[in-house]
Amino acid sequence: MALKLSTRYADGQLPTAAEESNIFARARQAHQALEEGTGKGAGMRGWLRFPSAYVQTEEYAGVQRAAQTIRHNADVLLVVGIGGSYLGARAVVEAVKSRYYNQTRHGVPEVYFTGNTLSEADFADLEQLIAGKDFYINVISKSGKTLECAVAFRHFKSLLEEKWGGNRAEVNRRIFATTDAHKGTLLEEAQANGWQTFVVPTDMGGRYSVLSAVGLLPIACAGVEVDALLRGAADAQKAYETPGEAFGQNACDDYAALRYYYYKHRRKGVEILASYEPSLAMLGEWYKQLFGESEGKRGRGLFPASVTFTTDLHSLGQYIQQGRRMLFETVLTFDEAANNLAVRAKENDGDGLNYLAGKTLHEINQAAFQATALAHAKGKCPNLVLSLPRRDAYHIGWLIYFFEKACAISGYMIDVNPFDQDGVESYKKFMFALLGKAGKEHDKVRDHLKRNYGIEHGR
Repeated sequence: MALKLSTRYADGQLPTAAEESNIFARARQAHQALEEGTGKGAGMRGWLRFPSAYVQTEEYAGVQRAAQTIRHNADVLLVVGIGGSYLGARAVVEAVKSRYYNQTRHGVPEVYFTGNTLSEADFADLEQLIAGKDFYINVISKSGKTLECAVAFRHFKSLLEEKWGGNRAEVNRRIFATTDAHKGTLLEEAQANGWQTFVVPTDMGGRYSVLSAVGLLPIACAGVEVDALLRGAADAQKAYETPGEAFGQNACDDYAALRYYYYKHRRKGVEILASYEPSLAMLGEWYKQLFGESEGKRGRGLFPASVTFTTDLHSLGQYIQQGRRMLFETVLTFDEAANNLAVRAKENDGDGLNYLAGKTLHEINQAAFQATALAHAKGKCPNLVLSLPRRDAYHIGWLIYFFEKACAISGYMIDVNPFDQDGVESYKKFMFALLGKAGKEHDKVRDHLKRNYGIEHGR
């Protein structure tokens, strides 16, 4: 197995034999419901067997051809999308390449993600970054009407049109739309203008879509080996397909069961995903969306948080060590170093670091991980450890599939539908009313806001 789950740093905060039997039976039942399609939201399980099937499709070949075109011709790719339409892709690019990807890339375009904010300053900063550069756009939206995405697309498409004046052909060949296969505003616009399109699968939510065209086109444009990424996910799919009979046989079931144990039996309310690699920070953001949208409903679910150590040991470390005991950690580690950079000896040991001379930064980082895990566990914040051999496309693909499946099993274990997210629509009702959008439903909300809060739209 590429991924290993260790409870070495749980400091004894583990289920008793009786608890383990009951919890694992629940995990196995949830796993079976997921595989058999008998659980809630079963129609949204398209991601479950997607990695092994997608590589055989014409669309996958089309994604690779489009990525090659963009890599050869563009200085910049703008990815316009929000939530699952950008988090997964950015997470993979930074995890496999670097958080400094845009400064260290070779022979591939810069990749910037927009459409995930309404900040004027952010738009202006991005304009400056791409000024004078030949940029392409990959707009990703199922409907084309999500506000943040639609505003950004309108803005940057206008810049593209200004750049090329009346040459519609040059504008249109620089826009790629990933959207619904059959309907929607964005699909209609793409068809009217001849943009190349790819499909947002209807049988998987955005947070589960990173291994589809939604994520793969920008990932491939950044030079990530998407064949290896999908191969890792497909191998994980095969490895975790059969429910385990007991702990130690299926890491997805084990992880879901332990999360349930800390949530239900230890009354933990927060799971912190920790890593010791800054380039995994965006993976933490993707994890937060995956678990937050999947489990956070009906007053249930662990609150997903993420940290980057050792950086955050100097900010949140105190709270994790001695604050309210509502936390447990899941730590991502990699066994092998990427570069083997070592500390050098100095004749004048003024900083007192010669005792580290010859040790690699990877060795030092691993020692920091072990020390932190021991300290936090002693402080009643147990640590689960997920270790992978190395940080590359294959193992990141494996990890993505692991989290997706474990998340779905976890959702079923706490009796929620892990595939819906109707709660995210609540703020939109108020926002559209405040912005003056026409419609009786918005008029009712405006009346409510004026009557109860003294708020009128546009003020």
